[in-house]
Amino acid sequence: MAKADKAAAIAELSDKFRSSGAAVLTEYRGLSVKQITTLRNSLRGNATFAVVKNTLTELAAKEAGVTAFDGKLVGPSAIAFVDGDPVEAAKGLRDFAKANPLLVIKGGVLDGKALTPEEITKLADLESREVLLAKLAGALQASLSQAVYLFAAPLSQTARVVEALRAKVEAEGPVAAAAAPAAEAAEATEETPAAEAPAEAAADVAEGGDAS
Repeated sequence: MAKADKAAAIAELSDKFRSSGAAVLTEYRGLSVKQITTLRNSLRGNATFAVVKNTLTELAAKEAGVTAFDGKLVGPSAIAFVDGDPVEAAKGLRDFAKANPLLVIKGGVLDGKALTPEEITKLADLESREVLLAKLAGALQASLSQAVYLFAAPLSQTARVVEALRAKVEAEGPVAAAAAPAAEAAEATEETPAAEAPAEAAADVAEGGDAS
């Protein structure tokens, strides 16, 4: 390879290291072109799987300030440059490696932090960003429903729920008390439905008017 071509290849790899949120180093010895293509397709949208030259990659990593691959660039190497969800990329690599043991995950880097193969497996076991956002939305919706109930309930019921939560926090800590508003709200609803309070108050006013 000509000197100019080497410099261009190093610059391109260095840019990939800088622009990627994560990178995973693998050894693909024994994999066919068809298998590598299948892996590339499975990672599409989250990572780019590139076969690399060890010497050039070592220089590019050094230029980009990446030390996670020091001493690991031996044998036929390929790197998954992650520009999407790192959890989904880790899942794709892990699942492919399970079905194709010839792919060896040697290490990685995430937001500048070096990752061992074991840590990459743990990353793959996490829930994806979409699942976490869905759970967060569900939790916010549940909290909003509780808030709506408290605003609609009579003042005495609201005060009761708040007091129960305060006591539960003191006794069990904030985490254990998280379910208190829903439980107290349900109990209060059974004993005195929010809709009945205004009606009872109106009846009392009416009786008072008749008496005068």
